[in-house]
Amino acid sequence: MSEMFHEPLTEAVLTEGFFAGHLPGTVGGDPWEHLARLRAIGPLAWNGSGGYWVVSHHREVQQASTDPTRFCSRQGILTFEIGHTYPSPPTMMHTDPPDHTRYRGLVAPAFRPSAMRALQPRLEAHVRRLLDSIPNDQAVDIVHHLTMPFPLLVICELLGVPAQEWEKFYLWSEISIPGATDHTAEERLVIQAEMVGYLLAAVAAKKADAGDDVFSLLAAAGLTDFEIAMFAVQLLTAGNETVRNTMSSGLVALANDPEQWQRLRNDRSLVPLAAEEMLRWSSSVIYFMRTAVHDTELGGTLLSAGDHVALVYASANRDEAVFGPTAGQFDIGRSPNPHLAFGFGTHYCIGAALAREEISVVLNEMLDRYSVLRPSGPVERTKSAIIAGIHRADLAVAR
Repeated sequence: MSEMFHEPLTEAVLTEGFFAGHLPGTVGGDPWEHLARLRAIGPLAWNGSGGYWVVSHHREVQQASTDPTRFCSRQGILTFEIGHTYPSPPTMMHTDPPDHTRYRGLVAPAFRPSAMRALQPRLEAHVRRLLDSIPNDQAVDIVHHLTMPFPLLVICELLGVPAQEWEKFYLWSEISIPGATDHTAEERLVIQAEMVGYLLAAVAAKKADAGDDVFSLLAAAGLTDFEIAMFAVQLLTAGNETVRNTMSSGLVALANDPEQWQRLRNDRSLVPLAAEEMLRWSSSVIYFMRTAVHDTELGGTLLSAGDHVALVYASANRDEAVFGPTAGQFDIGRSPNPHLAFGFGTHYCIGAALAREEISVVLNEMLDRYSVLRPSGPVERTKSAIIAGIHRADLAVAR
């Protein structure tokens, strides 16, 4: 391994507190300044205490995501999985081709762009109903009123489970994200067992009563219970966590910049660009890990077979070499915008089209109703080092 790293890198870079401003060595407690310092050091930095490389540049994050024959996922996708082996992959994200190709092909038809566009009327109905409950010109928690229930209602419909149980699914989704809740390890195990039991039963029921939903696809695929659980948990979690936190963070950014909100109101053609900027700005998935399959090179650093690399999307999406001097600014007109919020390559997010549709619907429905969007209280973030989660964000909207 190269010894090019020139200053200590604390393991706290990718552990709890990342987005809560508790990073040792950060400038003023700002994680973005800390990531900028990492990028200034070089594309790769060695974390000696954690035993992995931190990849902070856009180019190298993209390169390591492109070729699973060089950088694989089967040896873990999170740094705390280093040294741990699984009898079977816990998620589809822990697989590589050809297994990943086969698994992805089972559910990909349900998430094709044309199917997501066809959902638009139902998405609009969900958002309108949720916005109807928000009082005019009063502070409300936009997370609990809108950005949390909306994607949960949608993913419940797509999976084929009762939408009225979305609050239960929210809890199950949150405990699946390390650091997202304050539940103890024992409590999480109990809740996870309840979740897996429910989801297995829901898929099994589709064998006798199939529909056009994702769980019906799984029921007909001849999968083992372990594989069904792997799919069901991942689809439930990934299907709402990332878009929920992207919308929450993006609406906070718009509330903090009234000129951007007015610009969007004046020119609705900017909505697709605004959605992409919300994805870049939020970087809801902070990082995933890959492992070098053989001796290779990345960003001028020689890596040995078995070396682990943490691909920090949150840093890549603010890389000045790609996004220019305004990389640290929220700009709804940014174009081009080659962000990596959905990952890249083999593991490019299967729900990308759905996320884009959901974000655009929320923006358009809010633009139809509100002339004013402003902050009304502090933003409460989770302590997860994996998902840039927001628990609460008080905003006010006015017609």
